[in-house]
Amino acid sequence: MDSSRTMTREAWLDRAFAGSGLAVLAVFVAIGFGLMPDRFFDASCAVGLALGTRIACFGFMWNALAVGVFVGVIGPTIGTYVVYRRMALIGETVAHAAFAGVAIGTLLLGTAGWNATLFAFALGAAVIGAVGVQLLTEHTDDHGDVPIAIVLAGSFAVGVLVLDLGGGFATVEIGSYLFGGISVTDDRSVTVMTVLTLVVLGVVAVAYKQLLFVTFDPQAARVAGISATRYNALVVALTAVVVVGAMRILGVILVAAMLVVPVAAAAQVAGSFRRALYGSILVGEASVIVGIVLAWTYGLRPGGTIVVVAVGIYLAAVLVGTERGAGVESGA
Repeated sequence: MDSSRTMTREAWLDRAFAGSGLAVLAVFVAIGFGLMPDRFFDASCAVGLALGTRIACFGFMWNALAVGVFVGVIGPTIGTYVVYRRMALIGETVAHAAFAGVAIGTLLLGTAGWNATLFAFALGAAVIGAVGVQLLTEHTDDHGDVPIAIVLAGSFAVGVLVLDLGGGFATVEIGSYLFGGISVTDDRSVTVMTVLTLVVLGVVAVAYKQLLFVTFDPQAARVAGISATRYNALVVALTAVVVVGAMRILGVILVAAMLVVPVAAAAQVAGSFRRALYGSILVGEASVIVGIVLAWTYGLRPGGTIVVVAVGIYLAAVLVGTERGAGVESGA
């Protein structure tokens, strides 16, 4: 009887979390597509002023929050699969490849800020870097983190050389690419990130069972007729999309943290893969929102602030998980 009540309570909590998460996502999707009425922003500004802050009164802050919320959702969503495949460094590798793409795009286009074309350069380079890791892993004798280290170092070296060829890009604030920033999130960036978020979540929802199977038992997946190579490539491609989207807020150096830290925190207290997934999204959202608010309040870089908050949550989860002895099972 107690076991049945526990299962019912946990199922109710799962549904409540999913429902509330979808509601929050719907709000920011409406913001991303420009569908939210002005009275919403006016009311939010009034509430913020009553609480002693003007953070909700500026459009660029809503843009930053929207992009941050999307990153807080899709980062841990893809990161959960990445972490349980023991490929935690793939995000860092893809981010450095995207930096090389940014450098090449900036040199060729002479642009001084993010735009759709530069985003395409970054995404293309990120996908190439991710596929490169996949190919090196499958077609060489190098295993583990060796291909990841090679692509990481090589792609960043390419970016540095392109910077030299371009004379340092005197007109470009390269620090915004390395460390992220709030000011780079314009309306177009938010719309692009909204579309990417819906695409990533849609793909994961459709392929959830196959991805879960390949993650925990790739040999059995092959026997069952599921192409592990195809779904591994899918995860790598989605990782590239997430990393490039998150670079605007977190920067190249810290972007991989949103794929790994929230998942690691949730895994300390979750009892199943599904709860680890839900918990990692919760940690990601909390880290992003608290981090952006603190960055705004104290004039800090948002990337570093978000990651420090996430690491703080992880350390707290370690303490709680140690006491509970939690462990993640492969069950959905």
